[in-house]
Amino acid sequence: MKLSRKLTMTLAALLSFTLLAAACGDDAEEASTDADFIVVDEGEQVQIRSLNAITGDVAFLGVPNQNAVEAAIADYGDINGFEVNMGQGLDDLCSADGGQAAAQTIVADAQIAGVIGTSCSGAATAAAPLIAEAGIVMISGSNTSPALTSDLLGTAGENYNAGYYRTAHNDLYQGAAMADFVYNDLGYTTAAAMHDGDPYTQGLAQAFSDAFEALGGTMTGFTGVNKEDTDMVPVLTEIAAGSPQALFFPIFQPAGDFVADQAKGVAGLENVQLLAADGLLNSDYLALSQSEGMYFSGPDVRFGQNMNESTGKTAAEVLEDYEANHGEAPSAPFWGHSYDATAMLLDAIKNSSSVNDAGQLVIDKAAVRTYLTAIRGYSGVIGTINCDDFGDCGSQKITVVLNTDSSDPAAGMSNVVFEYAP
Repeated sequence: MKLSRKLTMTLAALLSFTLLAAACGDDAEEASTDADFIVVDEGEQVQIRSLNAITGDVAFLGVPNQNAVEAAIADYGDINGFEVNMGQGLDDLCSADGGQAAAQTIVADAQIAGVIGTSCSGAATAAAPLIAEAGIVMISGSNTSPALTSDLLGTAGENYNAGYYRTAHNDLYQGAAMADFVYNDLGYTTAAAMHDGDPYTQGLAQAFSDAFEALGGTMTGFTGVNKEDTDMVPVLTEIAAGSPQALFFPIFQPAGDFVADQAKGVAGLENVQLLAADGLLNSDYLALSQSEGMYFSGPDVRFGQNMNESTGKTAAEVLEDYEANHGEAPSAPFWGHSYDATAMLLDAIKNSSSVNDAGQLVIDKAAVRTYLTAIRGYSGVIGTINCDDFGDCGSQKITVVLNTDSSDPAAGMSNVVFEYAP
């Protein structure tokens, strides 16, 4: 299967080179002014960018992503004799405004061949349209909102843009996984869900609700809070009126801190089972005493000896290098996804470019997209990667973990009690 995939991609690349030659000939100056191509002069570097949340409350997610981008570039090496440069890491601020501002900076530089990011789905909704318009690609290691890709039934999401890809899972799978666990393993028949209006949190809460009801469960409440809220009692009181057995709140910090801290003090929620997702699945949150006894859904990170075919590094080696270089383990679970995303982008650039008679590297931007869309059976540190027509490339494997000891967050992150592999 791997040979067939590579043969297909090679033929696609040869076709793109034929079209490139017909369009550009040997005239380097003409190629350099063609918006469909990026020309890297001899001695210059191929430019890509990392766009992740590297400051603020969600830096725990973006910093490991950016570190993984740097690691993959170093492990991959040159592209057709040209070094690769990530430049200065850009910050998506985990917000639409942050994503838009950073994307404007990116598209203003015609030399940038691709982007790894964003960390947050909300930032992607604003960044992806600008990057798509510029004809380049963006691959996210941690966006999970179904709106960014599709409903998995052939209908594009409301925020889908051509040229957008992700190695992270689609939250329709994560919602189904948590619903399956709550209904079938925990045996609960009633639940409530809470979001904060973000495309990620609202999409995942809805995916859980739909899947739970499809199994036969009853949703007793579905409501939202503001990201800045600190007093959750009014909303929790509203939820308590429905007497749910479980409360799923796939939100971020600091709002997630207040929900877990205040829920058990609200009449009617004394015994409610608290559930969260990968937005709170980080070492800081699991270190909070109020997170003990909570279940968290997220990507299956039991990568074992999975190897990235483009760099030759196993997941264990990538993780060992990460800890040696940064003095700690990744604080969030999407480092492997970002590593694979970067290697895939570099492969796409390599197979969509050639060196002309002037010694310049000419990158066909459309061919980069074609290459990524055609990926099937790619071996990554996260497992086997297959991209569909809407950019979903992840392995889609989900686990649920139980945090039992806030003094040992690492143990909580690896305490798998349920697995889901569609």
